[in-house]
Amino acid sequence: MSLTIDLARRILEASKQRARELRSPVSIAIVDAGGHLVLFERMMSPYGWATGNISIAKAATAVMFNQSTDSVAQWGSGIPGFASSLATMTNGKFIMAAGGWPIRMQGATIGGIGVSGGNAPGRDDDVARAGLAVLDAMLEAMAPPIPAQPPSQSGISPTPPVPAAPQQPFANPPATPSAPSPAITRVMPESEAAPSTQHLPAQDDPYSYDSYDKFNSDRPGGKQ
Repeated sequence: MSLTIDLARRILEASKQRARELRSPVSIAIVDAGGHLVLFERMMSPYGWATGNISIAKAATAVMFNQSTDSVAQWGSGIPGFASSLATMTNGKFIMAAGGWPIRMQGATIGGIGVSGGNAPGRDDDVARAGLAVLDAMLEAMAPPIPAQPPSQSGISPTPPVPAAPQQPFANPPATPSAPSPAITRVMPESEAAPSTQHLPAQDDPYSYDSYDKFNSDRPGGKQ
C-alpha cells in the first residue's frame, strides 16, 4: 500500500482544520515511504519561510526512524554528534524536534507528516495527530460489516444460547450417627447344644493290688 495524493490531501486538510481551531498558522509537509515530498502547504505565506524546511525535515525524520521525531530527540540527544552527522548526510532533512509522525496504514508505514510553526509548545504535535486521525476513520469505514444472523423459519430470530451456570460442588453432608442395632438372642435347639460332660459312676479298678494278688496267687510273690 502506497500513499496516494488523495489520501495526502485528506490528511493535510484535517491538519489545517485543527491549526485554524488553535489559531496557529503552520507549515505542513507530507512525504512518502521513501522520504520524497508529496504535498506541502505553508499557511503563513509569505512569512514563516524557515518553518517550511523544518516541516519537511520532520516528516523525513519520522519516516527514516519509523517513529515520532519527539521520540528520536529523547534518545538521540544523548549521542554526541548524532544530530549534526545525520543532518549533513541527509542534506538537512533530519531534525530532532517534536512535530513529525510516521503515517501508518494496516501495520505498514506509507509516509510521514511534519508540522512546524506552532505558536505554543505541543501545537505542532497536536496539528499532526489531527491529520493522522483521518486514517482511523478510513479504516473503520473499510472494515467489513458484521453479518446479521438469518431469521428462523418461524419468523423469530434465534436467540443466542444462554451459557449454563457453573455447577457448584455439593458439600459433603455431615455423617448421621446410626442407632445401635438391638442385640438378637438366638435360642439354639437342644440338638445343636454342646454335649454335656457325663459323669459315670465309679467302678472298682479290676487291676487293683488286691485283685492282682487274688488272680496271681500261683505266681511268685502272689497271695497264698
